[in-house]
Amino acid sequence: QVQLVESGGGLVTAGGSLSLSCAASGSAFGIISPNVMGWYRQAPGKQREMVATMSSDGKTNYADSMKDRFTISRDNAKNTVSLQMNSLKPEDTAVYYCAAGPPWSMKFWGKGTQVAVSS
Repeated sequence: QVQLVESGGGLVTAGGSLSLSCAASGSAFGIISPNVMGWYRQAPGKQREMVATMSSDGKTNYADSMKDRFTISRDNAKNTVSLQMNSLKPEDTAVYYCAAGPPWSMKFWGKGTQVAVSS
């Protein structure tokens, strides 16, 4: 089994920055290659949406509305993925989830971390 644990959420004023981190553990993760780790978010009353993903070979994918403000990075040796969020807006308020899995399926999910942006 694979466990994903997020950290780094919180409350920030509009225009501010936050950094999220996620650590994957579990022997099963190490044998998934290639793999993808990434971030999704779900705002109240809205569907979950992809924020950014990064494959184990370094390929990134961003949602259009966030690619100029958010940066994803990962450390393959440590099985961690991070999300640097700059110029945050109130509409970025959501629960942010870490996800991971093979390229065709985000099989594993964290419990989420709350990000709140005040105006």
